[in-house]
Amino acid sequence: MTTAREIAAAKLNLALHVRGKLPDGRHSIETLFGFCTDGDRLTGEEADELSLEVTGPFATDLGDAEDNLAMKAALALREKAGVAKGAAITLEKKLPVASGIGGGSADAAATLRLLTSMWGIDPNHATAVAPSLGSDVPACLLSLPAWGEGAGDRLTTVAMPELSGRPVLLVNPRVPLLAGEIYARWDGIDRGPLDDWRHGRNDLEPAAVERVPLIGSILAWLATQPGASFVRMSGSGATCFAIFNNEQSREDAAVAVPREWWRLATTLR
Repeated sequence: MTTAREIAAAKLNLALHVRGKLPDGRHSIETLFGFCTDGDRLTGEEADELSLEVTGPFATDLGDAEDNLAMKAALALREKAGVAKGAAITLEKKLPVASGIGGGSADAAATLRLLTSMWGIDPNHATAVAPSLGSDVPACLLSLPAWGEGAGDRLTTVAMPELSGRPVLLVNPRVPLLAGEIYARWDGIDRGPLDDWRHGRNDLEPAAVERVPLIGSILAWLATQPGASFVRMSGSGATCFAIFNNEQSREDAAVAVPREWWRLATTLR
């Protein structure tokens, strides 16, 4: 039996400016999405019914499989495409839950890609379904550098050859943060548009640090690592990341990460 595979790539917000509120109540943002080469892993095999099995180090942090965003994506795609096929999907949950690096959105997007291939259907069905699953799902469906506006779901792909292949280290204090809670804590001040991501900011960082002070400790620790050229928090937290000048510097820093923190040494796509 043929097995299909997809990577649910970890998402990074290289910068995230909150500009206000949209008419539907969501926050208006400007962000630059980057993606890692590593993340959760999905496999799929032909089956009469749709099923989802979750494995991996963070499997127990997820709820019932029927409520998983990956399963919701599978059901929505099947309905949109008008097919009656099934699939046995296995999600290896390697990324921490509620951590600002895509998580469920990346899993949902990878499920859409996986089943589009398995079922041999028009990719436009996945593109149509993605926004209904979450603001980050369209970006995660692409899993390529992209400029995001609106709620982050109005996308323009961008070429960033200077970042492709750069070593990056992700660090998380193992404290889950719900995006809705951190956005609700945003102070409401529009600090201006996002022009150059290198000189930009993450407007959710103060609220996240207030909620989880360890985030500030991680950012400060990453900034002291030799070879770290850029440090920031991703999304609504609590994951922070550092881009390194070379792989050896990243590896040295990864080894030095305190045991109680989660880490992922990877590269940018």
